[in-house]
Amino acid sequence: MPLSVAAPAKINLSLDITGTRDDGYHLVDTVMQAVSLCDTVTVWESDQPGISLELTGAGADTLPADDTNTAWKAAALFREAVKKRGMEPAGTGIRIHKRIPFAAGLAGGSADAAGVLAALNRLYGSLLEEEELADLGGRVGADVPFCLLGGTAQATGIGTILTPLPDLPDCDIVIAKPAGGVSTAQAYQAVDRAFGCTEETETPLHRPRTSVLVDAVCSGSLLQVGRELCNVFEQALRLPETEMLKREMNRFHPLGCLMTGSGSAVFALFAHRTDAEKCAEALRLMKALPGGAPAVFLCRPFRGGPATPARDPSLG
Repeated sequence: MPLSVAAPAKINLSLDITGTRDDGYHLVDTVMQAVSLCDTVTVWESDQPGISLELTGAGADTLPADDTNTAWKAAALFREAVKKRGMEPAGTGIRIHKRIPFAAGLAGGSADAAGVLAALNRLYGSLLEEEELADLGGRVGADVPFCLLGGTAQATGIGTILTPLPDLPDCDIVIAKPAGGVSTAQAYQAVDRAFGCTEETETPLHRPRTSVLVDAVCSGSLLQVGRELCNVFEQALRLPETEMLKREMNRFHPLGCLMTGSGSAVFALFAHRTDAEKCAEALRLMKALPGGAPAVFLCRPFRGGPATPARDPSLG
C-alpha cells in the first residue's frame, strides 16, 4: 500500500563558512528552519525489481528521474541497508510531486531524499533507527540529515552535526524565488574569493552572530531573530534579483529578510499574517525581475521532519 509524506523545505536563518577540510569540503555554522513549503513523496513496494521514480509538479520535467536524483540515491542506500539485515527488498516505487523550487537554496533535493528515507523506513516497520537514517542521509547530501530532523537546528561541520533548538515562534514566512538559479559550486567560489579579499579591494563580509541568533531562538524572541538574520553567500554573490526582492519585501515591514542557502530564493519573516499576505501579493506582481515575476510562497515554520500522512502545506 502506498505511503505518502510531506517533505519540508528549509531556510537558513544564518549561514557562515568557518573553514575547509583537507578534502575540500567547506565547514559551516548555520541555523536552519523547516518550513511548510513541501514536496509530497509517495513510496510503495513494487512487483518490478529495483527502483522506479516518477516526478510531477513544478519544474519536474527539468529534473532527472534516474540514479543521479537524490531521491533515487536515498532509496538505493535504504535497500542496501535492508539487504544487510538479511532481507531481500521488493521493488521500490517512488512518486514525488514537486512544489519546492530547485537551485533556490531551499534544499528541495535533500528534502526529497529525506522524504524517501523516512517513508521507506515507515513502510518497512521502522526498521532503521534515527541515527542510521541520518547516516544514510549524510551519504546522499549534507542537508539531508537536517531535512530528516526538521524543526529548528544549528548545523556545524559540513552541515551534518546537528544541535536541535526550540521551535521558532509561530510566524508567517514569505519566500520568493526569481527565475534564475545559482550554482552551488559557483556560490562557494564567490565566498572563497570574498574571504580572500583585502579591505583595499573589497568590502569585508559581515559575519553572522550565530550565538546571538541561537540565544534569540532559545528565548523565543522573534524580533531578535529577525535582527540577526545573516548569510555570507548573499554578501559574496550580490545578486541584483536578491536586492530587488528584499527592497520590495521591506516595504511591508518584515522582522527581517534574507537570501537562503546559496540562493537564489529570499525569505521574509512576519509577525502579522496581513502584512505577509500583502507582501506575497506585491511580489507576485513584480515584472522588473530578469525572467519575470518570482515564484512566491506563503508558509509557516514546520515542526519536525517528513510528516505522514502528507498534509496540505497551505502555500497561500
